[in-house]
Amino acid sequence: MKLAAGLSVGPSSINGKGCFAATAFRRGRKIAEYTGERISDLEARRRARKRKVLRICDIDGRWSLDGSRGGNGTHYINHSCEPNAYMRTVYGHILFFALCDIKPGEEITIDYEMTLHSDRKRCYCGAANCRGTINKQRS
Repeated sequence: MKLAAGLSVGPSSINGKGCFAATAFRRGRKIAEYTGERISDLEARRRARKRKVLRICDIDGRWSLDGSRGGNGTHYINHSCEPNAYMRTVYGHILFFALCDIKPGEEITIDYEMTLHSDRKRCYCGAANCRGTINKQRS
């Protein structure tokens, strides 16, 4: 796997493997683009039913990327209820940006908010404000 520039992958205290900064990322700076196999959302839901570990990210409600096939390390970005990065889709590209200054060696995290996982999937981020699940509770 060819990692995106400035990233490394290693053991995470949150969950399995994580994506870490190999270089400093200033607040507001683009970290990397999510890469992987482009699949329909129907195929994404099919794969989600078969897999325990998901590396699938929605693009636009019609298409998704499966980072486990052709990913660049960004598919190891774990969830945190107190993230240091966020994700934006721009013209069909999924991009990660730093919410704050990120130092080399820090794990890069985002708030998943909504995933193909069950709403009961436990969160292990360890944040003081941890909500207990990786999906936000629906009102």
